[in-house]
Amino acid sequence: MAHFAEINEENIVTQIIVVHNNELLVDGEESETKGIDFCESIYGHRNWVQTSYNGNIRYNYAGLGYSWDSENDAFIAPQPYPSWSLNDNYKWEAPIPYPNDENTYSWDEDNQEWKIVELTVE
Repeated sequence: MAHFAEINEENIVTQIIVVHNNELLVDGEESETKGIDFCESIYGHRNWVQTSYNGNIRYNYAGLGYSWDSENDAFIAPQPYPSWSLNDNYKWEAPIPYPNDENTYSWDEDNQEWKIVELTVE
């Protein structure tokens, strides 16, 4: 199955649809253009861009609210915290790497640090 993201005038993803691979075939090869034509035949003329569920194209699978960067051919998630920066793979990174141990952490923006999440079992 192929996935296509609808992009609005502000380059924000507003919808994602699934299209059967047969709708993309041209002489036995998948064609994004053919997939876009299929999307337009159902939803009308809108801005459609193919996305990959496993991230094989365009760096990230498009999600609702993601930005579409046509210049870099990338879908970008909303920035989770003001201190985080975008890396070369168009993924957000904290200023301090996530700890590599058995604990679960959450980012504390005010103190610019990872804090252990205390998990409770009932």
